[in-house]
Amino acid sequence: MDEIESVTLIESTKSWNGKDLPKYPEGKPKITILKITIPPQSRLSIHRHPVINAGVLTKGELTVVDEDNETLVLKAGDALVELVNSCHFGENTGDSPAEIIVFYAGTDELPITVEEKKKYSDCYSAWKSS
Repeated sequence: MDEIESVTLIESTKSWNGKDLPKYPEGKPKITILKITIPPQSRLSIHRHPVINAGVLTKGELTVVDEDNETLVLKAGDALVELVNSCHFGENTGDSPAEIIVFYAGTDELPITVEEKKKYSDCYSAWKSS
């Protein structure tokens, strides 16, 4: 009989760019798990997450860029602890869809994602031309 195997994909107190994760917000806990598919040659809008979240890329390749232009390239099977309250975007420059499963640990009161166009206008201006 085969043995049960448990593999830690990621464990961290910091997001992928090395910044400390914030405290969990006060309020009634709310867990959300999304499967997000990013078509080939497409880019997500600039956004931020007010809650702690982590994901695993299950298909394709995805490049994530933060507000300091730090870049993380994910390949299928890679895990990440995502940025919290920091503007960023993801981009699929490949020829096949990228699929990521993301786990959000928030509250009933907070959204999991907020699109940013005005608050982080410096980031938006820099990225708009790239």
